[in-house]
Amino acid sequence: MSGRIAAAVGDCRERVAAAALRAGRDPAGVTLVGATKTVPAARIAAALEAGIRDIGENRAQELVAKADQLAPYDPQWHFVGPLQRNKVRALTPWVTCWQTVDRAALGVEIAKRSPRARVLVEVNVAGEAQKAGIEPANARELVDALGELGLEVAGLMTVPPHHDDPRRWFAALRELADRLGLTELSMGMTDDFEIAVEEGATIVRVGRAIFGERR
Repeated sequence: MSGRIAAAVGDCRERVAAAALRAGRDPAGVTLVGATKTVPAARIAAALEAGIRDIGENRAQELVAKADQLAPYDPQWHFVGPLQRNKVRALTPWVTCWQTVDRAALGVEIAKRSPRARVLVEVNVAGEAQKAGIEPANARELVDALGELGLEVAGLMTVPPHHDDPRRWFAALRELADRLGLTELSMGMTDDFEIAVEEGATIVRVGRAIFGERR
C-alpha cells in the first residue's frame, strides 16, 4: 500500500510541476493537499511518509478522529467540506486553514474560537443551487466582514460545475481574486487539477489520484 501511494504522490507532484511550467509558473507556488474523505488513517499516514504535508477533510468528526491518530506526523489540516458553526469548536485545535467559509456567521464562530485564523472564502462560481458558496457578486462584502473579525482572509476556494469545462470557472475565480487583492486560489481536484494549476491555482485538493477510489 505505502509503495503505491508514494508512487501516486510522486506522479501528482510531477503533473503539478508540468502544469505550472506550462503556465510559466514556479511549481513551488502550488500546494498539494491530499483530500482524504473516507480514507483510513493508515493510508493517509503512507501519504505523509511520502512527503505530503497538507491534508484536507470534508467531515468534522472524521477529521478529529484522524487528527488524533496522525498527530505524530504533524500534518497541516485543511477543512474543505460544508461546515456548521457547532462543529468549529471541535476542529479548532487541528485546522490550520478553513477553506469553506461562505457566510459571516461562520466567520464569527471561527474568530471566536481561533482568532486570526487563516480562511478562504468559498465561491459558488456558477451559481449552482445545490452547492455551498457565496455568489461572486457578494464576495467582496464577505471578505471585508471576515477581515473586520480579525481573520486572515488568504484567498478563494471553489468547486466548478461537474459537467462543464472547468477552465472558464477557474479563470473566473482567478479574476475575482485579482479584483479583491487575494493571492491564494484553492481549485482543482483529481479530474481537473492540472487545468486549475494552468489557470492559477495555488492549492489543489487531490484525493483519488493519490489514494485510489473511495471505499
